Amino acid sequence: KQITATIYQGKNSTPATTNIVLLAAKAPEELSFQVEKVFPHDTTCYTEGLLYQDGFLFESGGGRSKPPEGEPAEGQSSLRRTDLTTGKVLQKVMVDPTVFAEGISIVGNKIIQLTYTEKIGYVYDKQSFKLLNTFNNNVGEEGWGMCFDGKKLYMDDKTNRIWFLNKDTYQQSGFIDVYDDKKAIDSVNELEYIDGKLYANVYQSDDILVIDPKTGAVLQKIDLTNLYPKDQRNAGADVLNGIAYDAATKRIFITGKKWAKLFQVKFVKKGV
Repeated sequence: KQITATIYQGKNSTPATTNIVLLAAKAPEELSFQVEKVFPHDTTCYTEGLLYQDGFLFESGGGRSKPPEGEPAEGQSSLRRTDLTTGKVLQKVMVDPTVFAEGISIVGNKIIQLTYTEKIGYVYDKQSFKLLNTFNNNVGEEGWGMCFDGKKLYMDDKTNRIWFLNKDTYQQSGFIDVYDDKKAIDSVNELEYIDGKLYANVYQSDDILVIDPKTGAVLQKIDLTNLYPKDQRNAGADVLNGIAYDAATKRIFITGKKWAKLFQVKFVKKGV
């Protein structure tokens, strides 16, 4: 946090500013997981955003078939509606081939989709996937994960910062910085809002963090190292990324980029 003070000496005053780091008050509780069910997942989807609503999975897949000069082509971004049980893609719309899509959220009858470095956001009709409009997204360094708590949107940007966005205008209204009891946690990625807490993937990590949405303190850390061991993964499978929550039945779903499997899990204390 930035602290500003005014120093008075006689009739003269001088402003002074400094930055202080507010760490979490205690170390995060260590959690593990239990797998309850396993479902198929489309291995062509480089998962950047995942959520569950109305009996379906909604997923944002990243990629650019027409990347900037000097960068490799990486498929093409999409927005999709998927059958949970079969993994079948029921509805899909492709994104501009020059754009790399990122996290998604549903607000009312609209789906909001972030983009990686393009600084734009897409707004779709939830039923038809028709593109309704776009908006300038100049918040943060990049566009990564996104979720919605019923009142405001949360967005991260590859750093340890999570921004608050107005659900109607998509303008920023504040932020938190993510810290455990020792350091800042960078590369906060895909987000989900579950029972008053933020759940976040950490890019290139097998951990999910449970974060206080008011302070940014890491309350719990969930170790998913053995969820889908690397020597058992399908060819082309990439890192863990994707958390979805079925609020009606309290089910939590986890997947990764181009994974062949999607897991329904329960988080438990280590050793249980």
